[in-house]
Amino acid sequence: MATQPLMNVFNRLSVAFERGEGSWLYDTDGNRYLDALCGIAVTGLGHAHPAVTRAISEQAGKLIHCSNLYTIPLQEELAERLTRISGMENVFFANSGAEANEAAIKLARRHGHARGIDTPTIIVMEQSFHGRTLATLSATGNRAVQQGFEPLVGGFVRVPFDDAEAVRQVASNNPNVVAVLVEPIQGEGGVHIPADDYLAQLRAICDEHQLLLMLDEVQTGNGRTGQFFAYQHTDILPDVVTTAKGLGNGFPIGACLARGAAAEVFMPGAHGTTFGGNPLACAVGIAVVDTIVQDGLCARAEALGKRICDGFRAEIGDAPFVREIRNKGLMIGIELTEAGTELAVLAKVKGVLLNITGGGHVIRMLPPLVMTDHEADLLVSTVSQLVRVYAGEELDTAPNP
Repeated sequence: MATQPLMNVFNRLSVAFERGEGSWLYDTDGNRYLDALCGIAVTGLGHAHPAVTRAISEQAGKLIHCSNLYTIPLQEELAERLTRISGMENVFFANSGAEANEAAIKLARRHGHARGIDTPTIIVMEQSFHGRTLATLSATGNRAVQQGFEPLVGGFVRVPFDDAEAVRQVASNNPNVVAVLVEPIQGEGGVHIPADDYLAQLRAICDEHQLLLMLDEVQTGNGRTGQFFAYQHTDILPDVVTTAKGLGNGFPIGACLARGAAAEVFMPGAHGTTFGGNPLACAVGIAVVDTIVQDGLCARAEALGKRICDGFRAEIGDAPFVREIRNKGLMIGIELTEAGTELAVLAKVKGVLLNITGGGHVIRMLPPLVMTDHEADLLVSTVSQLVRVYAGEELDTAPNP
């Protein structure tokens, strides 16, 4: 018989938070922590942002939910903002990144069947992460996520990330391929940033073979990389874009955006959702999007990411135990030569929240777009000290004031 009421699916750190403000979280004992993880790229506007708080409060007093059987004006307003920013044509709203990616996978399959392909196949990448539903974990390139959930969903062919030639080979030799699904930057995989022309090469391959280019921007979207969407660092347009996480700043919402032929795939009854795009979620999404745009937070993310990584390079860039420091805006990874799985616990002791990914070798930081310069410098100094200590010195376990 289970001894705890919660299912044992998380390795939780021994801290519980009761409130947040900006870049800081406060635990039940009153200790504060600099949040450099943002709930894994979710709270890009920080905690208790007044625009988000106001949107939730005002909309909750009017209407929280109604069925998608009826017109939802706020949904249309948010869709208009997202299509204008992205260059896409229409949007399906869901509740999470996994649901948004499920919609993209279903869209690609339906598109393939419409072309007379009986077993539509999607090219996906090694070390990728697309979610934990059966279809999205099957698309994910992480065996640990898939283990124990077989039989996996078929219809995926996996190639190395940042290898356009591998995509070209599969597309040229497999007539069932209908789409390419890829993260512009791999987050869970270890903050892997591809070559500058990678997405442009994928776009050309997809155009040549009449494939849908589908970008998973669940983690990279909503200003995190220095543009609203990461593909906007290039001059290409995808056919499908998914996003979530930072779109709701903590309130559950996901979106699958499409253009061209992909925008015409779904018809009434082909896909749906009970809660997706309800008035409360869309009111929050509008507040988040407007704040990012009006406050210039994309440019702020780019500048802040440069400040932080320049600081890390000055502090630990030449250290023999640091393999590489890399970032795109506020997606930041420090790859170590040895596994550093305990660093998240040690950082918590020193009052900083981050996590370790990439097989235990990459310190991942996803700070809020509203972080101040002083907070950024504190992050650099604290984490740099931790890395140096972890590599061979004694750790001062006294928490930061």
